[in-house]
Amino acid sequence: MDISQIRKLIRLIQSSDITEIEVTEGDHTVRVSRQGAVAAPVVQQVAAPTIPTPVSAVVSPLAEESMEDENIVASPMVGTFYLAASPDAEPFTSEGVKVKKGDTLCIIEAMKLMNEIEAEYDGVIEKILLENASPVEYGQALFVITPL
Repeated sequence: MDISQIRKLIRLIQSSDITEIEVTEGDHTVRVSRQGAVAAPVVQQVAAPTIPTPVSAVVSPLAEESMEDENIVASPMVGTFYLAASPDAEPFTSEGVKVKKGDTLCIIEAMKLMNEIEAEYDGVIEKILLENASPVEYGQALFVITPL
């Protein structure tokens, strides 16, 4: 099961009263569940002959209706979101700009370390979801990128 299918399951959980769903495909099982009304979904992927391995996937809900062709870049850590390397520098990217795999999209400052967040695939920045210098949580959506 690929990440886009898992994201669809997460959106299903977020948009309904369902608190848990489990899907088995071949030798792999994915379980997405949430605990309480405000808790983020947790994804657990299990290969049949092995011990369960937790894989967390937290995706912030978006006002966008159509997410089929779009992908979300989520924060890999807690910190402060910056669109440029310094206050007087040009932003790394902006909405409508084409990016290539490996291009720096932003910086997240965590514990005085500047961590560059790179594009994982070629695409177009459809939306920047945070303001510059905003606090960011683990798994929080940063960008919406439409793959090329």
